[in-house]
Amino acid sequence: MSTVYLTYGVGIGVGIALVYTPSIACVQPWFTRRRGLAAGIASAGIGAGTLAVPLLAAGAIAWLQWRDGLRAMSLGVLIVGLGAALLLRRAPSAAGVHAGAAPGASLREALHSTSFWWLYLSTVAAAPTMFVPFAHVSAAARDLGIDAPRAVGLVGLVGIGSLIGRFVIGALADRLGRCLTLALMQLSMGASYLLWHAAGGYAAFALFALWFGLSYGGIVSLLPAICMDLFGGRAVASIIGTLYSGAALGNLLGPVLAGAVFDRTGSYSPVIWSCIALSALATLASFRLIGPKQKSY
Repeated sequence: MSTVYLTYGVGIGVGIALVYTPSIACVQPWFTRRRGLAAGIASAGIGAGTLAVPLLAAGAIAWLQWRDGLRAMSLGVLIVGLGAALLLRRAPSAAGVHAGAAPGASLREALHSTSFWWLYLSTVAAAPTMFVPFAHVSAAARDLGIDAPRAVGLVGLVGIGSLIGRFVIGALADRLGRCLTLALMQLSMGASYLLWHAAGGYAAFALFALWFGLSYGGIVSLLPAICMDLFGGRAVASIIGTLYSGAALGNLLGPVLAGAVFDRTGSYSPVIWSCIALSALATLASFRLIGPKQKSY
C-alpha cells in the first residue's frame, strides 16, 4: 500500500505539476484578445482525458491485466508527452524574460499584490467543491440504487461537461470579462450542488454531473488566463504554480474530509452544504478581482 501512495500519490502528483503548469503557462503570452478561448482549448485535454482515459484503462486492463496495462499506458504517455513537449515554443513577447525585459510582475511582486491573494482565496475555497464529486458522486449514486456502470459513468459525464465548459466559457469570458466570468462560474458550481442534494434518480445525477463539469471546466480554463491578465508574462509559470498550490490543498483534503463526514453521519448533506458555502466564499473573492484597478498585459 505504501508503494501505491508513493508512486500514484506523490509521483504522479509531482509529474502533473511539472507537466501541466509549464505547458499551460507557455500558451498565455501568445494570445491577448482571445486569451480565454486559447486557455480553454489548451486545457481541453484534461476534460477529454477524464472522459477517454478511464475507458482506455479498462480496455487495457481487460486485455493485458492491470500491471501490463499500466505499463502500456505509461509508455503511451511518455511517447505522446515528450513529443508534445518538443513542440512547445516561447512566445516572442516573453523572450526577454531572463533579461527582465518581458512585461509583467515577478513572483515576489505578485505575492505582494492584493489581487493575487484574492485569487488565491478563491482557488483555495473552490478546490474542495471542485474535487469532491470525482471521489464521491459515484458512491452517492450507488447508495440510491443506481447500478455501478451508470454510477461510475457519471465521472465521464463530468468530463463531457468540463470539455464543453473549456471551449464555451473561455470564449464567453473574452467578451464578458474573465474575472467576472470566473465569479459567475464559481457561483454556478456551488448552485449545481443543489441538484445533487435533490437528486433522487439517475437523470438528476447526470444533469448535476454535466452542470458541475461545465462550471469546473470553465474555472480551470480561466485561472491561467487571469494570471496573465493581472501579472503579465514575466513570471507567469511560477505565479500559476503558486496559485495551484491552493487547488492542491483542496484536492488533498476535500475528498478525505467528505468521506470522514459521510462515515460519521451516513449522509452527504453536510458535505453538500459545506461545498455550497465554500463556493459562495470563492464567488465573493472572485468578485474582488473586478474593478478599474485591474491591470492588463
